[in-house]
Amino acid sequence: MRWTRAAGRGLLATALILVGYAGTGARAGEVADGDGRGPMTLVTGGDLTSYLRGVLDDWNRTHPAEKVTLVELPEAADEVRAQMTTSLRSGSDRFDVLNIDVAWTSEFAAAGWIAPLDADRFPIKRFLPPVVETATFGGRLHALPYVTNAGLLYYRKDVLDKAGERPPRTWAELKRLAKTVAPEYGLDGYAGQFLPYEGLTVNAIEAVQSAGGSVLANEGARVTVDSEAARKGLAFLTDGVREGWIPEQALTYKEEESRRAFQNGELLFLRNWPYVHRLASRGDSKVAGKFGVVPLPGPQRRAVGVLGGSNLAVNAHSRHKESAADLLGYLTSERVQRQVLTEGALPPVWADLYTDPALVRRYPYLPTLRQSVLDARPRPKSPRYEQVNLAVQAVVHDAMAQRETPDHAVARLARELGAIVRRG
Repeated sequence: MRWTRAAGRGLLATALILVGYAGTGARAGEVADGDGRGPMTLVTGGDLTSYLRGVLDDWNRTHPAEKVTLVELPEAADEVRAQMTTSLRSGSDRFDVLNIDVAWTSEFAAAGWIAPLDADRFPIKRFLPPVVETATFGGRLHALPYVTNAGLLYYRKDVLDKAGERPPRTWAELKRLAKTVAPEYGLDGYAGQFLPYEGLTVNAIEAVQSAGGSVLANEGARVTVDSEAARKGLAFLTDGVREGWIPEQALTYKEEESRRAFQNGELLFLRNWPYVHRLASRGDSKVAGKFGVVPLPGPQRRAVGVLGGSNLAVNAHSRHKESAADLLGYLTSERVQRQVLTEGALPPVWADLYTDPALVRRYPYLPTLRQSVLDARPRPKSPRYEQVNLAVQAVVHDAMAQRETPDHAVARLARELGAIVRRG
C-alpha cells in the first residue's frame, strides 16, 4: 500500500486522529505485565478510510484490557517508512503493530525489527495464495497479509465497441489498438505510472516478469535482470514512448495523474489499481458507464503482475506480542475482511470473498481482480529494497525518456543492483 497513491487518496478520505507518543518504556498509566498482553498501538500511514475506526472500536469494546490506540503517520510513503524505521532501529516499543507496505516486509524481517509469527495461529489457507508470499522471508512468516492489490487494465468499452474491437489480451493487441483506434477518437493510447517513484518500479517489474524475466532472486542475494526477457519487457515500455502510443506526458504520471487522464476521457487504456473503478464510475466522471476492466495483457497471455497492498507485523520489541497476535487474527478474520472491501473499498485477502455472489454483483470487477492477484508475484525481496527500488526507477525512467536503449539500461541496472547486493 502506497500512502501517496490515490489508492490512498481520492478513494480514501482522511478520517482519523493523529495521536502522538514520546520515548520508550511503559506508557502513561500502564502497568507492565509479563504475559505478553496489554494495551497496544497500531501504526499506519495516513489517509485510511473511517471504517478502521469502527473495526478497532469493536475490538476495544470486547477487549477492555487490550485496547488499541491508532497512530497515523503522515501521508507520504517515504515519511511513513522513515518514522517507522527510526523507531524500530532504536529498539523502541512505541508501536506494537505496524501496517506496512508489502515491499517492506523483507527489509524489516532481515533487520530483526518484526517478530516471526506462528502460521498455524492464523487462517492463511483461506487467503489468496500469492499474498501469503509477500509476508514471508527466510522461509518464515514475518507478517500477516491484510490488504492486497494488483494492477488492472481499464479500457474505453464504448470506443472499442464502436471500432468493432475487443479489449487486448496481448501486448501486440494493446499496441495496435493504442496506435490505430485511439487517434481516430482523439485519445492517447496507453498510460501507467511512469514518474520516477515506486509506481514506475512496479510497472517496470510487471513488464519484465510478463516477458519471463526477473530482477532479483534468492531473496535479494542474486541479480537476474541481465536477460533477454528483461530487455524485451523494458522495450515494451520504451517503444511505446518512442512510437507515440504512450504519450510523453505519461512520464509525469503517478496513480492520480493517470487516473484523472483516463477519467477525463483522454486515454483509451490505463494500467492502474482497483480503486479507480469506483471513482471512474461516479456521476462526475466523463467515462462513467463507458469503460471496462480486464487483466493486464502480456506478450502471449495475461501479464504477471506485481502485488501491492499492506501487511500487518508485530514489533519485535513489543511487550504485548500475545495481544498483538490476537489483534492480527481479528483484523484478518472473514468478518473484518468483508468490511475491508465493503466499507474501506480495499481488496481483501480472503479468497472466498472474490466469488461471493452478492459481492460480485456489487463489485463486478472482483473476478478480474482475483485472477490478476493469482497471476501476480511479490516485488523483489531484498533486505535493501529501498535501494533496489531507487535504482530500478532511475534506470527505467532514463530508458523511457529515450536517454538509453533497453540493452544499455538493462546492463546498467545489472551493474547497479550488483553493487547493492555486494554491499550486503
